[in-house]
Amino acid sequence: MQPVRPTLGFAGIGLMGLRMAHRLLQAGYPLNVWNRSADKCAPLLEAGAHDVATPAELGAGSDIVMLCLADTAAVRQVVFGEGGIVERARPGQLLVDFSSLDPAATREMAEELEKHTGMRWVDAPVSGGVQGAEAGSLAIMAGGRGEDVEALRPILAHLGQRVTHMGGVGSGQVTKVCNQMLVACNALVIAEAVALAERAGVDTHLLADALAGGFADSRPLQILAPQMAESRFEPVKWHVRTLLKDLDTAVRLAHEQGRATPMSGLAAQLMRLHGSQGHLEHDPATLIQLFREERP
Repeated sequence: MQPVRPTLGFAGIGLMGLRMAHRLLQAGYPLNVWNRSADKCAPLLEAGAHDVATPAELGAGSDIVMLCLADTAAVRQVVFGEGGIVERARPGQLLVDFSSLDPAATREMAEELEKHTGMRWVDAPVSGGVQGAEAGSLAIMAGGRGEDVEALRPILAHLGQRVTHMGGVGSGQVTKVCNQMLVACNALVIAEAVALAERAGVDTHLLADALAGGFADSRPLQILAPQMAESRFEPVKWHVRTLLKDLDTAVRLAHEQGRATPMSGLAAQLMRLHGSQGHLEHDPATLIQLFREERP
């Protein structure tokens, strides 16, 4: 007889959350879902999920509650706001936050939640984008108690190819900050390089293949360079606003640690400029527009 699977709750059915929640359903876990825009839950309900009216109900009916939300403010509202998870959380439950948040705020919220309810927090931000979420090949960087991370491994194995326990609560978020510094700076220099190659008369459709396997190769290069060469910006697989948020977190974290991050600081300025031109909700492939003299 197979062991009873824990009931999971999932809040935040966006680009990543929809695909992650769907994989958990496919793996056979009972799943409760909540999203501020309830209509986004429809594909999951058709696949067997159960919707609830509030985050508090999500917590009440689930053994493990998972969040995949836009930012620190959104997580704070879902956990501690009116009708929030804190209202019906209980000892023995785990909250797993896949969102990318400020590390200090994560530690603060985790301490407050456990103090008032006994529910413990694991920050488990992910990297790999929509493709990784669909394939279950995300990289998951976890912060929290070792026994909690170990208890979650069988579940997280359906979402990621690798789960790395980075240390106490908040350390997963610090690791994600480092990840996003590399991704965002890479995306900007890829845009700069593609625009330069275009200007110099090179067929940029060949650029990613030409550099594959060399020291310049990367997953962002293989994804973004072809999109930039073709000016192919749909469908949106991730958002400029997300990279900007995480770069701002990186600069703030560096300041708190008494360190400078000049490249990430410049990347944040360029990302903010691009966002101010109407691209916050667009795919980062649109960064090529920053460096083209004449936009197609």
